[in-house]
Amino acid sequence: MSRLRQGRFADTRLRPWMLRLGFAVFPPLLGAHIRLEKLSGDFRYARVAMRQRISNSTMWGAHFGGSLFAMTDSIYALLLKQNLGPGYVVWDKSATIDFRKPGRGRVWCEFHVNAPLLERIRQETIGGGKSEPVVDVQVYDQQHDIVASVSKTLYVRRRTLDHSFNGVMQ
Repeated sequence: MSRLRQGRFADTRLRPWMLRLGFAVFPPLLGAHIRLEKLSGDFRYARVAMRQRISNSTMWGAHFGGSLFAMTDSIYALLLKQNLGPGYVVWDKSATIDFRKPGRGRVWCEFHVNAPLLERIRQETIGGGKSEPVVDVQVYDQQHDIVASVSKTLYVRRRTLDHSFNGVMQ
């Protein structure tokens, strides 16, 4: 069985201000001018926005597609991890992006985690099973037109204590 590991602070229970600060100083997001505008105290809702700058624009004056995708990267994984707690491993497994129209100016997207999704994940991971929920997010422009649609598949599994490996959680 492969070891399921996450980063050093994967089991740290974050406070909303900690995630906002991390988001504000994380170089890839900072360089793309991506901002976490809103985050609910229960980690069930987040809104991310990006203002257009020369560093995140194409030569045709639209947002760079990689920056549009970066807006959606890891947000659902972070929200799920905070809601499920330290007994779970949560990863982004795969994603697809469908560009609908050139994004210009300020673009934004919203993320929602609801109780039925959390309950489904908990049920599917009982007894060591895995859950691979698919979540969708739309990126909107200032006119509320859809700029891009992103479909993400997440990987969630409960952690177990592996006594043969010095008590490290797998």
